[in-house]
Amino acid sequence: MTEAILDIKQWGNNLGVRLPSVIAREAHLHNHQRVRISVEGDKVIITPLKDQALTLEQRLAQFDPDRHGGEVMNSEQILGAERW
Repeated sequence: MTEAILDIKQWGNNLGVRLPSVIAREAHLHNHQRVRISVEGDKVIITPLKDQALTLEQRLAQFDPDRHGGEVMNSEQILGAERW
């Protein structure tokens, strides 16, 4: 069993704990993963949720041209022998 002693810190109006990478790895947690946090008696339990496969429509709905650089390929510029 991997174990760590950590401090709880103020994070805005909330409290937060930073998980060491060895703890995250052993628990199979990764950045931006959704988790369920519950309390059982005096224990706080963090349960990772499975990543859901997104449909094409869901992926396109999340696309932000400002964040992702807009058009990936400029179709007006001819780079080779392709024809549109």
